[in-house]
Amino acid sequence: MTEWADGRERKIQGITMDEQTKQRRQFLKNHIHTEFDFSRTDQAQGVPVPPAEKPPRTDQRVIELPGPKQWETVAPVDLTRAIRKRRSRRIFKEKPMRVEELAFLLWATQGVVRQGPGYTMRTVPSAGARHALETYVCALHVAELPSGVYRYLPTRHALAEEFLDGELGPKLAEACLGQRFLATAGAVWVWTAVPYRMEWRYGPVSAKAIALDTGHAGQNLYLACEAVDCGTCAIGAYDQKRMDALIRADGEDEFVVYLAPVGKAK
Repeated sequence: MTEWADGRERKIQGITMDEQTKQRRQFLKNHIHTEFDFSRTDQAQGVPVPPAEKPPRTDQRVIELPGPKQWETVAPVDLTRAIRKRRSRRIFKEKPMRVEELAFLLWATQGVVRQGPGYTMRTVPSAGARHALETYVCALHVAELPSGVYRYLPTRHALAEEFLDGELGPKLAEACLGQRFLATAGAVWVWTAVPYRMEWRYGPVSAKAIALDTGHAGQNLYLACEAVDCGTCAIGAYDQKRMDALIRADGEDEFVVYLAPVGKAK
């Protein structure tokens, strides 16, 4: 049964919508902290800490990004004004982003401000400083960057070139269920989760922690866009398999969890 009819409950794969909703709600609750034995985590068992980021392959081109002293187009923005102006923007100017603007936004969403043995402190909070996200940039209209997929290396403030693709815009729109405005952005942020980074410390509690961390990164991007005359629109509606395949994530140990196209605001 797939339609509402005569007051009967809708069913999907044998589960009523009410039951399915109740099951999904459990993800938001915190019962697991009292039910799980944290002495069983890999951290507690002495397993070495996983790396803070995926290292680039030896055959990859690595592009050093401009640092703060080179962010000439980044304008100081009053925080109150940035919060008040924050909007989801889907219409962008036909004007390419500059690399220094891209560099600033990457730093604002995942940049490392301090690091030590086995951990990094970044511009966004993360449960236990685990930072289970990887940031991919689908460059569509960025000056000096050919159209393609790049991955941010936070510890180096650099980009690893994953692959070039001149048809990337339409492919992104298709993988995001026909949201055509993605193809008009300067660049599209694609955040993936590498769950084991969080699971190493928190076991089954990790899923909720990763979801919370993703939200922190997304909001930082919204606010930081105000400093470079850009806009963004967070996207959670996409085809999982297509998006994973598009950026070449394996879909198991790494998979897409969030997207955000960024462009010069109209």
